[in-house]
Amino acid sequence: MTAAAMDVVQLSRLQFGLTAMYHFLFVPLTLGLALLLGIMESIYVMTGREIWRQMTKFWGTLFGINFAMGVATGITMEFQFGTNWAYYSHYVGDVFGAPLAIEGLMAFFLEATFIGLFFFGWDKLSKVAHLCVTWLVALGSNLSALWILIANGWMQHPVGARFNPDTMRMEVTDFAAVLFNPVAQAKFVHTVSAGYVTGAMFVLSVSAFYLLRGRHVDLAKRSMTVAASFGLAAALSVVVLGDESGYTTGENQKMKIAAIEAMWETEPAPAAFTVFGLPDLEGRHTAYEVKVPWMLGLIATRSLDKEVPGIRDLVARAESRIRTGLTAYAGLEAFKRDRTDAAARAKLEAHAGDLGHALLLKKIRPDILAATEAEIAQAAWSTVPPVSPLFWSFRIMVGLGFGFITLFAVAFWLACRRRLDAHPAFLWTALLALPLPWVAAELGWYVAEVGRQPWVIEGVLPTFLAVSSVSAANVRITLVGFVAFYSALLVIDLYLMGKTIRLGPEALLDPVIVAPRPAPLPVAAE
Repeated sequence: MTAAAMDVVQLSRLQFGLTAMYHFLFVPLTLGLALLLGIMESIYVMTGREIWRQMTKFWGTLFGINFAMGVATGITMEFQFGTNWAYYSHYVGDVFGAPLAIEGLMAFFLEATFIGLFFFGWDKLSKVAHLCVTWLVALGSNLSALWILIANGWMQHPVGARFNPDTMRMEVTDFAAVLFNPVAQAKFVHTVSAGYVTGAMFVLSVSAFYLLRGRHVDLAKRSMTVAASFGLAAALSVVVLGDESGYTTGENQKMKIAAIEAMWETEPAPAAFTVFGLPDLEGRHTAYEVKVPWMLGLIATRSLDKEVPGIRDLVARAESRIRTGLTAYAGLEAFKRDRTDAAARAKLEAHAGDLGHALLLKKIRPDILAATEAEIAQAAWSTVPPVSPLFWSFRIMVGLGFGFITLFAVAFWLACRRRLDAHPAFLWTALLALPLPWVAAELGWYVAEVGRQPWVIEGVLPTFLAVSSVSAANVRITLVGFVAFYSALLVIDLYLMGKTIRLGPEALLDPVIVAPRPAPLPVAAE
C-alpha cells in the first residue's frame, strides 16, 4: 500500500479510537448508576422513607446528564462505519449490522422512552409503576451494552458466518452462534461489571465529598452504604469474570495473550504468569521477568498440563496460514474470472479459513501471489500487536481492579460498623479514587482492541483493507472537528455534573407552596 493510503488507515483508526474512548467515558457510569437507582428506589418503595426518594432523584439527575452526553458521543460512531470504514461495512455488514440494528430498536428506544418517564413521572405514576420504569431504564442500558458487545465479540471471534464468493461478502449462517458467541458473552459480563464498579465509585466518591464538607450527611451515609456493598460485589465480579474473559481469549486469540504477556517463547505447562518484566522489542525477549508459577496456565487454559504458545511459534503458524491462504486466493481469482469454474470454487472453499491471512500481504505488495519468502515472513510478523503498551496496560488495569476490591471492602466494613464518617483519611482516599475506574475501563478497551491488531475482524479482514476511499485531508479535518466537539461536550458534562453536586439534593426538592401570612385584623379603638 502507498504511504498516503496507510496515512488514511492510521488517521481513521485514530479517529475511531478517540471517539470510542470519549464515548466510553460516559457508558460505564450510565450502566452503574442505572442499577444503583433501581436499588435506591426499591428501598424507597419498600420503606416509604422520603430520603430514599430524594436520593433516587439526586443521583438520577446526574445519571440523566451523563446519559445525554453518552447519546451525543455514541451516535457519530455508527456513522463512521459508513464514512471511514466503508469496505468493512460492505464486507461484513450482513453480520455486524444485525446486532447494531437490534440494539437501536430494542435497547436504545426502550431506555430513551423510559428515561423520560423516570424524570417526569414522579407525580403521575404510582410508586410501583415508577419503580418499574426505573428498572426498565436499567434493563435498557444493559441490553444496549449486550448487543453492542455481541457485535464487538464477533469482530474478536467471528463465528456463525462464512465468505460467499458469489457476493464477495461475509454472510450469516448461524445467528444463534453469533448471539451466543463465548467471547461476546464473556466481554459483556466483564464490561458491565466494570460499569457497575464505575457507578459505585462515583456514588462513593461524591458521598465522601459531602461527608468531608459536613453536608447532606444522611443522604451521603446511605448512598455510601449502598455503593460499598454494590461496589464490592461488582469489583469481585470484575476479577472473576475477567478470568473468564482471559480463558476465552486464550482459546480464540492466542496472539493477544502472548503479546499481553510479552511471551516470545512458548511457555511449557504449567505456564507461569509474568507479574513484571521489561519487554525488549528489538531483541524480541523480555528481561527481568518476575513470574507466578502455574497462574497463566490456569487463566488461559484452565489446566496445568497445557502449554501456552509464545509469539515466535504463533508467527510460524501465521506464516503457514498465509501460504494456505494464498492457495485460497488463487482459487478466488480463478473463480472471479470464470464463475462456472467448480475446481476453483472448491479450492477456495477448502482453504477459505486462511484467506484473511493471505490478504495481509496486500500491505506489502498488490500482486500477492508473487510474494517472496521474505515478504511472507514480514506479513507473518505483522500479526504481532504492540507488545509493550499491551503488557503495561493490562497490568495497570489488573492492579487497579484489586485496588477497587480493597477500597470497597474497607467501605463495606465501615458501613457495617456505622463509622463511615469517622475516618477522614478513608474519605479522602475514596474521593481521590474517583477517576480510577475510568482509567481501568479505558485501558481495558485499549487491550481488547489494540490486542486484536492487525485485524479488524480476527483472522478474516486486515484493518488496512477496511477503510473508505477518502483523502487523508478529509479524515484530518473531521478528526480535529470530532476532538474539538467531544472535548466541548466533556467540559459541559463536567460543569453540569459539578454544578449539580455543589448545589446538592436540596435544589431538586419539590417546591413547597407557602400561603401568604394574612395581615393582622385592625383593633377597634377603646
